[in-house]
Amino acid sequence: MTSDLRVGIVGAGLMGADHVARITNRISGAVISAVIEPDAARAEAAVATAPGAQAFARIEDALEAGALDAAIIATPGRFHEPVLLAALEAKLPVLCEKPLTPGSESSAKVLELEQKLDKPHIQVGFMRRFDREYAELRGLVDSRDAGELLILHCAHRNPIAPANGYTQDMLINDSVVHEFDIVPWVAGSPIVSVDVRYGRRNSLSPEHLREPIVVLMELENGVLAEVEMNVSAQFGYQVATEAVFEQGIARIGQPRGMQLWKGGRMAVGEHTAFATRFADAFDAEVQCWVDAVRDGRLVDGPNAWDGYRVALACEAGVTALHTGVRTEVPNSPRPAFYGG
Repeated sequence: MTSDLRVGIVGAGLMGADHVARITNRISGAVISAVIEPDAARAEAAVATAPGAQAFARIEDALEAGALDAAIIATPGRFHEPVLLAALEAKLPVLCEKPLTPGSESSAKVLELEQKLDKPHIQVGFMRRFDREYAELRGLVDSRDAGELLILHCAHRNPIAPANGYTQDMLINDSVVHEFDIVPWVAGSPIVSVDVRYGRRNSLSPEHLREPIVVLMELENGVLAEVEMNVSAQFGYQVATEAVFEQGIARIGQPRGMQLWKGGRMAVGEHTAFATRFADAFDAEVQCWVDAVRDGRLVDGPNAWDGYRVALACEAGVTALHTGVRTEVPNSPRPAFYGG
């Protein structure tokens, strides 16, 4: 493909608008040609920042008009399935923000339709795989330069949780969902069970939430991973991991930037939102996807099978969240269609 890839953004909310700005200003080889958004005001605001883009209320309308070569789905997860099915029927390459769909049954339906095509067409937006520090950690695991990986200590901390709209289940489905992808990717082994324990409740959490929680994952290769999920940490946004090896320890995700000693204190800045902590990872993810679509590979990152596996882990995690019982994650071989 020699001309720019025409990308349609499905959903013009916070994430969709961010992708419009990203492709317009920082990604090479692509342009925003369509904004698919039923809210007219949102659609108009997004189109105003993407010269030449057209607004559509439905993806079917954009497809019928021939207005896009590929799509980024940036709507809330509960709206993903119908958009994905329409895109697959049109054989359209897709970058779908997490989750693939909210449940394993609907994700399996997407897998079934996709496997009728000649190759995978869906990349799932687990952007941490494109973060430099996570890539370095995975490289260390693969190299065995510090011996075998034994344990992962993970922390996923948000400054404050929304007072409305963020539910108890979202601790798993909207937050730990990222760890359910990145932990097996770093460790090179699938999750076989999930357990959840509650810490002492943070009195600063919204009244309807009981948190922080600790999520314990057991992987097929024997590695244990614990995740502190804390959405009321107050100080900032932090995603950090400590990896315990046979011959050493590795840490990623600690604050970077200027350190200041003043007034008898030492301080270093911390991120306050995911958009800054993973800004480079988002850019790298979208650029890799655009390049893959342009050269015919279509996917260069986590695929729909990975999204399905995460959906299974989330379901096990929600069960463990409510029962306090270790819950197994169903396992099955990866179809050859989705590679090794």
